[in-house]
Amino acid sequence: MAGPALRELRTEWLPLGKRRATAALRRVVPAVRAAVEGARNPSVTEIAGRTRSPFRVLVSTVISARTKDEVTGEASGRLFARASTPRTIAALSERTIAALIYPAGFYRTKARAIRALSRSIAFDLGGRVPNTMEGLLELPGVGRKTANLVLTLGFGAPGICVDTHVHRISNRLGVVRTADPAETESALRAALPRRHWIEINDLFVMFGQTVCVPVSPRCSACPVSRSCRRAGVKRSR
Repeated sequence: MAGPALRELRTEWLPLGKRRATAALRRVVPAVRAAVEGARNPSVTEIAGRTRSPFRVLVSTVISARTKDEVTGEASGRLFARASTPRTIAALSERTIAALIYPAGFYRTKARAIRALSRSIAFDLGGRVPNTMEGLLELPGVGRKTANLVLTLGFGAPGICVDTHVHRISNRLGVVRTADPAETESALRAALPRRHWIEINDLFVMFGQTVCVPVSPRCSACPVSRSCRRAGVKRSR
């Protein structure tokens, strides 16, 4: 499935206005970077750094959806220890893949997608992972979040991967006012300086897991609390 297209920017997505939103984000990114210094990188980023393999980034990102980070790392490790190329994973049964990535969320559905995309890459694409958004979105089970992560971590191409943390924190700060990750990606592309595109996902994931958590965020420990609009926050610590 092609997944959601990147939507045209609407003015109301940047409630501060583009100039003020850009200025706010320029202040936020260094502060968040300092706040998460020393924290463990997300599992997919670790895999990308160790292997430099777009295929492993792709597969581990599929595994990571709605799954705790430590589970993603362990599940990916078990799968790659058994098979680590499109052809060898395609040769496994869905049941075997599912057993290897369990207890990742929706492991049976993910096993089906991993085997299907591995077959497509191995037999239709000459073993090469597509290096374009359009090509990645043609693969089974791949949406914009996964495609952006493969482009940025797998190929070093500019892109903004918007997951639940990036979407929540960007809206909570008040720099965007968007309904879903696709809108957030478009708004951030308009306001966030390009040099921060690739790192924003890692920073906000780590920040969202430790400080700006979904329920009762730790606002007393937040380095940007004074400029945060706390949109949607009903209770904080």
